[in-house]
Amino acid sequence: MNDAEYARYCRQRLKEFAATLVTRTASLPEGDSLRELAQAFDELSPEYVYSEAPGLVDRFFTTYPDFAPTFPRELLWFLGGECLHYMPDDEIQLFQRLDEEREAASERGEVLDMEAARQRLRDN
Repeated sequence: MNDAEYARYCRQRLKEFAATLVTRTASLPEGDSLRELAQAFDELSPEYVYSEAPGLVDRFFTTYPDFAPTFPRELLWFLGGECLHYMPDDEIQLFQRLDEEREAASERGEVLDMEAARQRLRDN
């Protein structure tokens, strides 16, 4: 998986998270802050992912910490910067190793199964 494919993969994961959050918050009243945050994630356009998503992630984690486990961990790594503050050191190390494996697979012309590789690294 090269960098472009990885970026597409992560943007797709973000889109899936947003769609799920919108669905889960649809029954909340109009104007509810969690529903509005879900809508902001859903309306995030690809060209603004790096500039706007970290702020949405920060708002999600600080305002709704009970929902933080529903956010895909690889997106914290993908967005980097301030988002890394929501990851423990051992998880950061895991994603560093995963990135190294992804890059090595890309150099060999292979596509890394991210989920399987992450599970294998966790088990070791």
